[in-house]
Amino acid sequence: MNTRKLGATGPAVSAIGYGAMGISMAYGSSDEAASIDTIRHAHALGVTLFDTAELYGWGENERIVGRALKPVRDEVIIATKFGFTPSYGLDSRPAHIREVVDNSLRNLGVETIDLLYQHRVDPQVPIEDVAGTVRELIQQGKVKFFGLSEAGPETIRRAHAVQPVTALQTEYSLFERDVEVLFPTLHELGIGFVAYSPLGRGFLTDVVKPAAEYEESDMRRSDPRWQPGNFERNVDSVRRLTAYARSKDATVTQLALAWLLAKGENIIPIPGTRHEKRIAENVAAADLVLTLQDLAEIEAIIPNGGFGARYGEGSVPKWF
Repeated sequence: MNTRKLGATGPAVSAIGYGAMGISMAYGSSDEAASIDTIRHAHALGVTLFDTAELYGWGENERIVGRALKPVRDEVIIATKFGFTPSYGLDSRPAHIREVVDNSLRNLGVETIDLLYQHRVDPQVPIEDVAGTVRELIQQGKVKFFGLSEAGPETIRRAHAVQPVTALQTEYSLFERDVEVLFPTLHELGIGFVAYSPLGRGFLTDVVKPAAEYEESDMRRSDPRWQPGNFERNVDSVRRLTAYARSKDATVTQLALAWLLAKGENIIPIPGTRHEKRIAENVAAADLVLTLQDLAEIEAIIPNGGFGARYGEGSVPKWF
């Protein structure tokens, strides 16, 4: 697979990464052994950027990722995150950051975290204190690179002035494009962009189904885009995108990922899956080249993103 630089000063990683959240939370039950096999299959097909977080199962996800990648530790970049509490509050106090990092190092079974994100901006803690704490962890050898998630331009600039920010991670897909307003800031500062939920939580695939057909623990049961009215319109958008993808000898999933890659050389999507066959499909998207005309036609099909908010009322991340 082709590689891309993660920011101006970051490491080279695969053009398509792997987001591990779904193997531990939000998408119903899973099997640990199968998850490990899937992660290893992703690496075998060229994926080198793997994304996890303390929040994803409170250590469970990190332990699975760590076990899966232990045999190839020197060949991959592992990213994890701090900043949440078990009650889903925010806590980016320096002491808490240090505690989480030590826990993550043990969970992952590594000596150094390659990329450490603040999972969400904590309005109660100055970002300078957060960046300064991560800078100290970098100096101590516990962390290599610093990232932010769902942060706004002012926060990005203030953090970058204390400790260079290697990457910003935020939701971005054909269904969700608000983050594009931040791209000029990222380009100016030389910050890479990691797109999470690049397939609209599975809507931009050929297996979408009504909300009631998912497990009780699956977030899509309550996701606004799966609710009556929005669901039907989104299905129609995906139907038309699928027809266009077929004209390119591709799947709609590959079209959606290729669209992201074509939007900027600094963009790296991290689709997640529990199925090895989906890994192969995702990875193949890196070979699908879209022209400017293709981009225009794709965006004409779905000009304003998906129908429905990306999270339920009151839970949409705010950019500080």
